[in-house]
Amino acid sequence: MLLGRLRDPFINHRHRRLFHVLRVSLALAITFAIIQVLPFEHSGWALVSTAMVMGNLPHIGGVLDKGRQRLAGTILGATLGLALIMLHLPPWGIYLGALLGIAACTWVVFPGRQAYSGLMFSVSLLLVIGDGNQAFSVALWRATDVLLGTLVGIAATVLFLPQKATDLMRFMLADCLDGMAQLYHAHTSATSAPDLDTRNLLKSTSRLLVKQRGLSDAIHREGRLNRTDVDELISYQRRMLSTIELLLETHWTTREGHSCINAMKGLREQQHTLARGLGTLALKVRTGQSIDFSITPFVLQPFAELAMSARGKDERVLFSPSGYLWLNRELARLAIATAERLGRLERLPSKRLHNRAQRRGLLRTTPYDNKEGNQDGNSPH
Repeated sequence: MLLGRLRDPFINHRHRRLFHVLRVSLALAITFAIIQVLPFEHSGWALVSTAMVMGNLPHIGGVLDKGRQRLAGTILGATLGLALIMLHLPPWGIYLGALLGIAACTWVVFPGRQAYSGLMFSVSLLLVIGDGNQAFSVALWRATDVLLGTLVGIAATVLFLPQKATDLMRFMLADCLDGMAQLYHAHTSATSAPDLDTRNLLKSTSRLLVKQRGLSDAIHREGRLNRTDVDELISYQRRMLSTIELLLETHWTTREGHSCINAMKGLREQQHTLARGLGTLALKVRTGQSIDFSITPFVLQPFAELAMSARGKDERVLFSPSGYLWLNRELARLAIATAERLGRLERLPSKRLHNRAQRRGLLRTTPYDNKEGNQDGNSPH
C-alpha cells in the first residue's frame, strides 16, 4: 500500500526534491557497499562517478541521457588510454596521442548535443594515462570504477521511485495553461479576485516555459515525445503568453476606445468561454486524459461594424478597438492550435496518471466555469 502511494505520480511530483535526495543517497550507499565487499582498487572514482551521473537530474530521461554519454565517453576514452599504454610509448608519446585524441573528439562533438560525452572522453583518457608512466592494471581499474559508478547511478534512477521528465513536462504544461487561463480570466472580469497578483503570475508562468525547454532532451530520451513535439508545444505557449501580456500591458489612450469596447455585447461571454477552454485544457493535461475537445473560436463579425466605425472627439478613426479584438482572436487561434497539437500526440495521455487522478477526485470542472463575466459592462481597460 505504501509503495503504491509512493509511486503515485502526483506524490512523486510534489515531493520530487525529497525523492531525488533519497535516490542519490541510496545509489552512493550501494556503490560504497560494492567497493567494500569486492576488491576494487582506486574505488573512490566509483563514488565520484555515481554522484556525477545523478547530479542535479532527478528524472529518468536526464540521467539516461547523461549516463549514456558518460558511458560512451568513458569507454572510448579508457580504450584509447589503455591502447596508448599497451604500445609502450615514452611519456611524451602517450601525451601526444592523448592530445590528438582529445582534439579530434572536441572537433566531433562541438556542433552537436554530445558535449558531455566529449568531456568524459577527455577526463577518462587523462585519468587512465595518468603521468604517462601508468601501469596497465591501474588504468584498467580506474576505467572499471568509472563504469561501475555510472551503472549504479542509472539503475538507482530507473528502479527507485522513478520520476519521468515526461510527467514533469505534463505538470509544467498544465500549470502554464492554468496560469494563462487565470491571467486572461482576470483581465476580462471586473469581479476577479482582488488578491491575484498578475505580474508575479506572469513571471512564474514565464519561468515554467524556460524549465520546459530544459527538459527537451530528457523527454526525447524517454521515448514518448520527441524534441519537435516539445519545441512546438513550447512555441504555442510562448506565443499565447505574449498575447496575454499584450492584453495586460496595453493601455488605450482615449475614453472613446474604452466605451467602444464596453459596448460590444457578447464580447465578455466569448472571452470567458475562451478562459474556460484554457482551464479545461490544463485539467486534461494534468490528469492524463486524451485531448478530445475543441476550444470555441473567437467570432469578430458581430463587433466588426462597431470597431471600424469608432471615432474620437476629433472625428479621427480609433484603432484601439480593432487591435483589442485582433489580440483576442489571435489568443483563441493559438489556443485552438495548441489543443489540436496536443490531440495529435497519442503518447502524451497517461492511463497511470488518469487512474490516480480519478482516485484523487481531480476530474472535476475547471474553476472558470462561472458565468459572472462583467454583466455591468465594465472593462478592465
